[in-house]
Amino acid sequence: MTADDGGWLVVGLGNPGPSYAGHRHNVGYLVVDELLRRLGGRLRAHKSGRAEVAEERLGPPGPDAPRVVLARPRTYMNDLGGPVKALAGFYRVEPARIVAVHDELDLPFGSLRCKLGGGDNGHNGLRSMRTSLATGDFHRVRVGIGRPPGRQEVSDFVLSDYSRRERPELDLQVALAADAVESLVTDGLERTQQRFNS
Repeated sequence: MTADDGGWLVVGLGNPGPSYAGHRHNVGYLVVDELLRRLGGRLRAHKSGRAEVAEERLGPPGPDAPRVVLARPRTYMNDLGGPVKALAGFYRVEPARIVAVHDELDLPFGSLRCKLGGGDNGHNGLRSMRTSLATGDFHRVRVGIGRPPGRQEVSDFVLSDYSRRERPELDLQVALAADAVESLVTDGLERTQQRFNS
């Protein structure tokens, strides 16, 4: 893939390892997994050793379908900016063609928003990406997880599993976020926002 291919880098934000797999902070991983399931793709270790990747095409079959690299960094959330920068350099993807899929405290569970640019809003993964890329001008698919109940600490909330009440709806939310990623890559930001920014 070269810059002329119009390729995209879709990064699912999360923490590696089975102990984190069901956490709210790892919903980005779940969305990448759903995209891989749809495409029949599989992750493999990138030569950098710091991420798992799959090179695919999104949209209608054929040579004009946009090329996309689906990625899950192997580092923890606080340090994932380095692997993202390395992948962007390796695949020659500009920041404006990077999509970060991440959990969002300020959106209720079941909702999502897509946007280009912005701050990190206290999200350590986004902060790490902004620092490493030296810009915040990448796309985000923000998957709502809501605020912690009562006086629960935010860090405890995001690093906990979805509740029994939420689990039946989680698959639908992940599928919707995967739809939004596909739309962003194939139809652009404006049309995607019209469809998905609930």
